[in-house]
This record gives sequence, C-alpha cells and structure tokens, in this order.
Amino acid sequence: MRPVSSRLSLVALLLLATSAAAASSAFEPRGTWSASSRDAEPRTLNLQLRQGPRRNMGFTEPLASFQGLSTANGATTFTLPREAGTFRFEGQFQDGEGAGHFRFDANSAFLKTLATLGYSDITPEAQFQMAATHVTSARIKGLAALGYKQLSTDELLQSGIFDVTPEYARELADAGYANLTFQQLVEGRIHRVTPQRVKELASVGFTRLPWRKLTAMGIHGVTPDFVKALRGLGFQGTDADDVIAFRIHGVTPDFVKQLRELGLKDLTQEQAVAFRIHGVTPDFVKQMREAGYPNITPDELVSLRIHGIDRVFIREMSGGATKQP
Repeated sequence: MRPVSSRLSLVALLLLATSAAAASSAFEPRGTWSASSRDAEPRTLNLQLRQGPRRNMGFTEPLASFQGLSTANGATTFTLPREAGTFRFEGQFQDGEGAGHFRFDANSAFLKTLATLGYSDITPEAQFQMAATHVTSARIKGLAALGYKQLSTDELLQSGIFDVTPEYARELADAGYANLTFQQLVEGRIHRVTPQRVKELASVGFTRLPWRKLTAMGIHGVTPDFVKALRGLGFQGTDADDVIAFRIHGVTPDFVKQLRELGLKDLTQEQAVAFRIHGVTPDFVKQMREAGYPNITPDELVSLRIHGIDRVFIREMSGGATKQP
C-alpha cells in the first residue's frame, strides 16, 4: 500500500474547491510543470502541474512510476503512464529542480471501461484528474465489491487523492471497523488511522474504540508512546477522552515533569489540564513563590490566573513590597 503524501490534502483543496470555477472555461489538456527531487520523500518526485491561475495541482510520485525520467542536469523528456491516460513532459533539470511543459493524452479505453461500471458522464477534466490522482478501474471495482458503489466523481477523486483502496477498507474491517462509510474511510486516511495504529493503541489498553475517538486520536496526535509516557508519570486512570484532552491542551510529559520538579508531585490530570487552559506555567509557579507564596496550591494557582493576578498585580497592591513567607 503506497504511503499518503502530506501534500495530498492540498491536492484535494485544489481539485475540489476550484472545480466549479474551472468548469466555466474550456479545459486544455496541457500546461507547465515544475518538480523537485530534493525536498521530496526518498526516491520520489514532487510534481506541480499548472494550467493557468485556476488549475493547479501537486502530488508526490515514486520515481519508478515514470518512464524515461532522469533528474540529471540538462534537457529531459519523460512520461507518467496511467490507465486514464499518459502525461508527457519535456523541459530541463538543474540541481534536482525541473521545469517545462506537459500534455495529457487521454485513454479512450478507460472511458469505455468506466461506462461499463456505470460512469458514462466523465468529463475530459475529470479524466485528467483521475489520471493525476491514479484512480483506476481496478480500484473502482474493488470498492464497489465492498459496497462502495456508484460513488460520485468527487468521491472517485478522493479515493485517489487520499489513497482509499479496497485493501485499506478490508484491513480496517479485519481490525474491527467494518461497514464504515466512504467518507469515514477518507477521514481515516486523512488522520492516519491505519490497521497498525489500531493494533498499537490496543497494546496500551485502547481496544474497540468508537470510530469518532479513533479519528480524534489521529487528529490530535495521540500515539502509544504518548500514552505510555503519561502512565509512566502516574496517570494510570486515563481513558481515551483524557489522553485526547491532554493533547488538545498541550499537557506533555515534559510539562508535567517541570511542575513536579517544582514540588507539585500530586498534580491530578484535571489540574494539569486546567493549568494549560488557564496559562499556569512553571515560570508562573516560580513567580508566585518568589512573590511570597511558597505553599500555594494548584487550585489557588488556577484561581489567580483566572482573575488575572500575577507578580505585577501583587507588587502594585502591596505598594511595591512583596509578601514575606
């Protein structure tokens, strides 16, 4: 299963958000390209296609997908063959950066195949986009066999953009998440919900999580290592909502350790979250102690923050003198 590029969400926005505006002008299967092999993932090429101010898209493709490609300095011609058609490029590369012109040769056999699958209204622009996002008839058939039938053109494009494959749907079903909607599969891909991640979370006690919580963990970056680190600090009773709240509010193991080094060793998870919400930092704790409150409690620290009381306020109220311990 090929990895999902971090740039694919941008491709989605470019393809879907501008489709209405682009439809008002005639589609031309040609344009300019630029590419970079320096900043892309290993053995890949980051490719940008431009067909005017309103038609732009970018994607990262394995070098092995191209034919005749050389990123050595000098003139170049190469192709990117797809079932929907072939992209033909010519231009120059210099120090890993390339640019030039391209054209797209549509494959009429692809349209005939899609017509037999119930898609007889594919426009030239949609065919171009399917080629760019690597939508194949095999993918469409495989998804239909799993119940994802008669997807819209936009949904077909999303299956390519976010790499929603029949294999991905089957693996999630085997991991306990059967009968997901197509949009839930897209959400899973966007938020990096993989069968492997499901297994990893189960290893730290999070089994059979509702899909909503599983995707929330992906959105907020809850990893098994993060859960283990929290439990290593004594937060044993944390459930899915707790660890998600920790990530949302930035309660990190390092933050907790800094507070414990200041003597707040019995800080509860609710207090730790409240500290982050109201801006109680290790530096603020130090300031309050230096202002004459060495035994101030966690709840009192939160209360001071809520009411806007800080070191400056205390000095002003005491006429410039600080309270003595």
